[in-house]
Amino acid sequence: MSKLPKVTGRDMRGVMAYPPTPALPGAERVDATDTVDLAESERMIRALIADGVDAIALNGTLGEMASLTMDEWKAFAGTVAETVRDVDPDFPVFIGTTTLNTRDTVERMRFLADLGITGTLLGRPMWGEMVAPVMERFYRDVAEAVPELAIVVYDNTAAFRGIIPRSVYKTLVDLPQVVAVKYAGGASVGFRYHNDMAHTGTKFPLMPIETDWFPAWEMYGEELVGMAWSSTTAMGPGPVLELRDALQEGRFDDARWLTERLRWAHEPFLVGQDFMEFAKYNVPLEKIRVNHAGYINVGTCRPPYTEDLVPEEHVRTSIEHVDRYQQIQQEIEQRFGVRAGRQASKV
Repeated sequence: MSKLPKVTGRDMRGVMAYPPTPALPGAERVDATDTVDLAESERMIRALIADGVDAIALNGTLGEMASLTMDEWKAFAGTVAETVRDVDPDFPVFIGTTTLNTRDTVERMRFLADLGITGTLLGRPMWGEMVAPVMERFYRDVAEAVPELAIVVYDNTAAFRGIIPRSVYKTLVDLPQVVAVKYAGGASVGFRYHNDMAHTGTKFPLMPIETDWFPAWEMYGEELVGMAWSSTTAMGPGPVLELRDALQEGRFDDARWLTERLRWAHEPFLVGQDFMEFAKYNVPLEKIRVNHAGYINVGTCRPPYTEDLVPEEHVRTSIEHVDRYQQIQQEIEQRFGVRAGRQASKV
């Protein structure tokens, strides 16, 4: 390979934000075209970088990779690339290229490489469930086809029909393109996480969600779990970044308190109560909570995953979750004072 990514797994530290893809009015219509709100997309990227996140991943499930047209995806990626070049050309951004086959994924990866994007958030084809040897070949093939593009492996047990087998992690550590794993739909820090980490070690982080970050850090330390993923940051990143700072500064009493409060805020949200039920309504519930929080105006969902068919109880508990999250933002300001004044970019 003549080219390698400009980041490595050891560079991945801090909080990786997972925001939605903002939509223009009418995006929920079947005949809608050019639905991406590019102006809000630019503002969103600028706000998240200004407010202190360490990396951004786009066009996963919440990012509606499955329901964007090719033209919409290219327009969004182009806006993101142009914005990042203007703000900080070295800022790590990963844009989704998950499709139903290897060739389409490689085509999209090459488009991102031409834009100068850091890397891709990459799930795997899921029409047919991938067994381990097929999965290994898929990741080798895409890494060899676009060697300059870093890969954040997207491990979502519901979306991709199962876990990443341990044998596959042995393959991933041999690919310099793999710099992190978003770990994993419905999983908490436990036996599987521990055993998978035995294969990955310090090569790249198996990123837990922010509510599992402190116990993972407490068990394994910064060298192994120095980065967490967070879609909650799309509601305003302040509390999650406070947790990052507490961990990085060794303030573990504060980290424990922040984790307890973040978990309290998440209690009503469906994802922690029934992940498989949440997976049925993932996209609209995420957009409902982000819009209610008001940090980003993400608009409506694109078909077929629209808000109108979400059970009212799931909507109600999502709103309660947002209200709790905004309450702990106030609690953080009381506890840490000016430390919480991060989100001036909302305006």
